[in-house]
Amino acid sequence: MAQDTVSTDRKEQRTRRVRARLRTVGFLATDTTAWVGGYIAAVWSRYEFALPPGLLSRAAIIGGGAAVVHVAVASLRRLYSGRHPLGSLQEVQGVAGSTITTVAIVLLSLLPFADRPVPASTPLVGGALALLFMLGARFAYRHRHDLAMRPDVRSSTPVLLFGLGDAGQGLLRAMLSDPRGRYLPVGALDDDPDKHDLRIGGVRVLGGRLDIAAAVQRTGATTVICSVANAPSGLIREIREATLQTGAAFKVLPPVRDLVDHRITVTAVRDVQISDLLGRRQVTGDLPISATGLTGRRILVTGAGGSIGSELCRQVMKADPGELMMLDRDESALHSLQMSLSGRALLDGPELILADLRDDEAIRRIIRERRPEVIFHAAALKHLTLLERHPGEAVKTNVWGTLSVLDACQDVGMFVNISTDKAADPISVLGYSKRITERLTAHAASRFPGTFLSVRFGNVLSSRGSVVTAFQRQIEAGAPLTVTHPDVTRYLMTVQEAVHLVLQAAAIGRNGEALVLDMGEPVRIVELARQMAEQASSSVPIVYTGLRPGEKLHEDLLGTGEVDSRPFHPLVSHVAVPALDPMEVSGLDPYAEPAEIVEQLALLAAQPVESVGTEPVSVHLSSLTAER
Repeated sequence: MAQDTVSTDRKEQRTRRVRARLRTVGFLATDTTAWVGGYIAAVWSRYEFALPPGLLSRAAIIGGGAAVVHVAVASLRRLYSGRHPLGSLQEVQGVAGSTITTVAIVLLSLLPFADRPVPASTPLVGGALALLFMLGARFAYRHRHDLAMRPDVRSSTPVLLFGLGDAGQGLLRAMLSDPRGRYLPVGALDDDPDKHDLRIGGVRVLGGRLDIAAAVQRTGATTVICSVANAPSGLIREIREATLQTGAAFKVLPPVRDLVDHRITVTAVRDVQISDLLGRRQVTGDLPISATGLTGRRILVTGAGGSIGSELCRQVMKADPGELMMLDRDESALHSLQMSLSGRALLDGPELILADLRDDEAIRRIIRERRPEVIFHAAALKHLTLLERHPGEAVKTNVWGTLSVLDACQDVGMFVNISTDKAADPISVLGYSKRITERLTAHAASRFPGTFLSVRFGNVLSSRGSVVTAFQRQIEAGAPLTVTHPDVTRYLMTVQEAVHLVLQAAAIGRNGEALVLDMGEPVRIVELARQMAEQASSSVPIVYTGLRPGEKLHEDLLGTGEVDSRPFHPLVSHVAVPALDPMEVSGLDPYAEPAEIVEQLALLAAQPVESVGTEPVSVHLSSLTAER
C-alpha cells in the first residue's frame, strides 16, 4: 500500500515536471515569435508597407537575434523557471525589465553603423510590440488557467456576495481559485455606487442592498453571503431579511478577528448566529495572545470542560504554553475537550486531570505534584435558580472548592478566579458565593508571593445553560420562549470575547484586585427572544414568567462604593476587593436550612463601603451574627 502511494506521488511529480517544461517551451516559442513579429511590424509600419528589397528578411533576422538576447536576459533573471506567479505584477515587471534591457543592447549595437540594416527606430517600436505580444500571451494563459480553477457549475452552489471590500474580494478570490469549491460566485452587490457594473475577478457587481431580489432572480443564486468585514448587526439583519424574502439561503463571513490567522477562506463562511444579530458592539482587546506571558509556562485550567474553561484551553494553546493541564470532574466534558483540541480523544494523556474541587486532599496533591505556574479557576456551579434551592451545594463547590485550590497555591505565580457580574451588590446565592471567592482570592494575595486576582464578566452567549441555548431548545421543541420580564436586561458576550479579555486582564491585573470587563451596553432579553423567534421556521410566541428569587431586573458591573478605574486598558476596570479570612467560611454549614445558609453567605459577601480602596479587611461571621 505504501509502495503504491509512493509510486503515485512520483507519477504526479513527473507529470508536473513535464507540464512545466512544456509551458516553458511554449513561452520560449511565443516570445521568439513576438520579437520577430514585432520587428517585422516595426519596419513595415516605418515604410508604410512599401518595404525596400531585403529589409523584411533583415528585420526578421535581427528580431531573432533580439529574441536570443531576451531569452538570455530572462534566463539570468529566472523568468522561465517560475520565479513569479504567471500573469502577476511581479512577472509583468520582470518581462518589462528584460525587454528594456534587450532593446538597449540591440539599439547600442546598431547605432555605430552608418549603413544600418534596419532603421534605428526598429528596436524601440519592435521591442514595445514584442512586449505587448508577450504580455498578451501570458494574460491569455492566465485567464484560461483561472477559468479552469473555478468551481464546477454542476456541483457548486451559485452565490451572491454582498460587500466587496478587502474581505469580500479576498473571499471572492478564494472561491474562484478552488475547482472543488462548494460556492460559485455568479454576482456581487455593494452599496458603493462606484463599484456598480464593475467586474471583479470576472464577477459583475449588480447593485446595492436594494437590488438583492432582482440580483437573485437575474443570476439564479440560491445563497447570499454577507462578506462585509465586521459587519454591524443592523446591516446583517437587513440583508438577511431581504435575502429570506427571495427564498435564498443567507450566510455570513465572521469577523476577521475570529478567523484563523485572520485569513479569509471559503471554509470560514457560516450560518448567521444570534450574536451577529443582537445589535451589541463586539468587545475586542488589542493585546495579542502571544503577549499575555503564558508562553512556555505550566498552566492549569479548572472546570476545563465547561464553556469558559474549554475556550480558555483553546486560546491558551495558541500562546504555546510549556504544559497545559485541564482539570474537570466531568469525564465526558474532558473527552469532548480533547477531541476539539487535537482531533482525537484517547483520554490517555497527562494533560487531562479527572478530579473534583470538593476533594480537598486530591486538589492539594495535584497542584503539589504538577506544579502549575498559572491557574485559571473556571470551575463553579453557575445556575442561579438551582442554587437558590440548594445553597449548600454553592458552599461546597464555589466557596470551599475555591478555597481548596487557593490553599494549595503557595508557589503559584498567578491565580485568576473567574467571577461574574452577579457578584456586584449580590442578591442571589450564586452572587454571594462568587463574591466570597473574590474576597478569598484577595486574602490569598496578601499571604502568598504570586499574583492573585479575579475577573468579572456577565452572561456568555451560547454557553451551556445560557439563555440562547434555552431559547434554541424551546424553539426545537415547539414551545413558547419564556422571558422573565419585558424589561429585563443582561450583559452578554461571546465566549471568545470573554476569554480573550480574561487573558488580557490576567496580563495587566494587579494583586488582590477584581478586574471588571467592559461588555458594552446591556441587551434586552425580549429583543434577543424576538430575534431568535424570527429565525424559527414557524411562529413562536413569547411568554413572560416573572422574575425568580435572586434575579435582578438589571445587572450591575460595579458594586456600591466600587470606582471605575481603568489605568491600563480601556476595556478593563480595576476594583479593590476587601479580603476575607478563610477561617470565616469554615463555619458555614452546607447542611443547614437553606434560609440560614443564604443568610450566612450574604453576611460573608457583605463589603463595608469604607473598606473599598483601603487595606484588605476581614468580616467575621461571629461578630456579624452577634450584631444581628
